[in-house]
Amino acid sequence: MSQKEASRPGLVRAAEQGRITNAEGAQAMGLSVRQFRRLRAVFRSQGAKGLAHGNRGRPSPRRRSDEERQRIVNLMMGKYAGFNDSHLTEKLRGVEKLLLSRELVRRIRREAGLPAQRKRRSPKHRRRRERAAREGALVLIDGSTHDWLEGRGPAFTLVGAIDDATGKILALAVRVHEDLHGYLAMLGMVLRPHGRPLAFYGDRFGALIRNDDHWTLEEQLAGRQQPTQFGQLLEELGIAFIAAHSPQAKGRVERLWETLQDRFISELRLLGLTSSAQVEAYLPQFIAEFNARFAVLAQERESAWRAAPPQLERLLACRYRRKVARDNTASIPGRWIQLPPRAHGRSWQGCRVEVRECLDGTALVLHQGQIVVRQAPPATPFTLIYRHGGHGRRRCPENFTPLPVPPPLPPGKPAPRNRRGQITNIRPPAPGHPWRRGYQPQPLAPA
Repeated sequence: MSQKEASRPGLVRAAEQGRITNAEGAQAMGLSVRQFRRLRAVFRSQGAKGLAHGNRGRPSPRRRSDEERQRIVNLMMGKYAGFNDSHLTEKLRGVEKLLLSRELVRRIRREAGLPAQRKRRSPKHRRRRERAAREGALVLIDGSTHDWLEGRGPAFTLVGAIDDATGKILALAVRVHEDLHGYLAMLGMVLRPHGRPLAFYGDRFGALIRNDDHWTLEEQLAGRQQPTQFGQLLEELGIAFIAAHSPQAKGRVERLWETLQDRFISELRLLGLTSSAQVEAYLPQFIAEFNARFAVLAQERESAWRAAPPQLERLLACRYRRKVARDNTASIPGRWIQLPPRAHGRSWQGCRVEVRECLDGTALVLHQGQIVVRQAPPATPFTLIYRHGGHGRRRCPENFTPLPVPPPLPPGKPAPRNRRGQITNIRPPAPGHPWRRGYQPQPLAPA
């Protein structure tokens, strides 16, 4: 019996013994007096078992047929293997035209003995951070490196941005690693269609914020550390940056990666994509479907987006202050740009200029805000990285060609002994070399 039916035998037995009336028993059960009399008649003939509902133990007339349930199980294990219950329900309703609820899909999965895709753990107590009131007031940014193609192709990183007020995905950039190039590409995807937000909320990744304790003399005189290249760009655009101290602080973008590592991977598997280029082409469609499914309305109608500045391509770049050399060139480690003559054939020697390296590899030399020369991008694929300062400073090893790998030794030839660095002409000193002689102090001659 159910909990609702558990009190029936006692009330019917009390009415049979004359301790309560039919009206009192019917009122206690929430039934009519006529129905209570029927229960008394069933109790006399069948006992307490007759008080249970007559349909108990019988299959529901609305139950799905065994053939249809088996088809759903086959889809779970075949075409939609790896989908969670909610995602699978959407595919069954939208693609397979099976009108099922998520709870029914879960019951069928459990009856088939299939485990859940994610283990449920008891939630920990956390205080919810309220969403921003206006769209564009706060944008959360982060990068996630994952095996998105499940071994069918190379692993890569997604650098993304999500609006805090609505939960919309604003941008997703595909990169090999989480780097400055990816964050600037993501920033361009946000600025072009939407504009400038009021603030970005991200972690303490080295391309976003300074994490070192080194202060130059100029920084000590200015009273602040020079920001990173990304930080300089945000200051120029008038966008604040909030650095989180824990992943939970920016939990909505972390939740986005958790959802993408479930849904996005399943969609890529369903489409059979095998390369990052195919994934990049599919991203706009996925973002539109994701926003239509999960985005919410902001609390306030008025948007906080501001218009993006013109000439955006020249802003998304690394900037370097340089002094023009005698041969009228401005250089950064691994690259130099020739400047044309000034008016009346004058030289640029000694002038302070700014060198910008754009996302596509184009190099610009600016003097007093005006472009002096533009150098075409390299023919090879270009990755924008910060090149450490000029003369006498540490160079970035990614900017230079690595040393050639020596050819393999022929079989049977012993490998050479380990040498220090690249020096190969080391010879041990001769037995009579002064380095091998012991030190013997000589007595001082008399004065």
